[in-house]
Amino acid sequence: MRKFISLRQSDRGAAAIEMAIALPVLLIFIYGIFEIGIAGQAIAGMQHGLGEGARYATICVNPTSAGVCGVPTDTQIAARIQAKKFGVGVGTFDDPTVTTPVATDCVNCRDLSVTFHMPMNFLFFSAPSINITRTKRVYLAT
Repeated sequence: MRKFISLRQSDRGAAAIEMAIALPVLLIFIYGIFEIGIAGQAIAGMQHGLGEGARYATICVNPTSAGVCGVPTDTQIAARIQAKKFGVGVGTFDDPTVTTPVATDCVNCRDLSVTFHMPMNFLFFSAPSINITRTKRVYLAT
């Protein structure tokens, strides 16, 4: 009986048990922070690509002697976005899209768009994948 009472009063091994309970939770939080960071880097890469595409769409390409600017094609703008976006290879980027809005909304502009897909994986379980889309409207050089 004395042995049982001494075991109840002993706190040997309590730190190991607390560590075994807290460590998986801590690891999930730290790994989650890295996953969110990867998504943040992809967002920055998408914004950079869209900004470069918008800049390229507004410059005067091959001006004529009469002072008329050539406008980059949608394919050239999409290629510029594709070349300038960046991100870690964990997720996937869709091909950039360049669309012309309805005529009443905007006569000489384009909507640039990029989408990023990333499966969320938290060491011990998988979460639903995230889809991030960024869009930018640009007014073409005339």
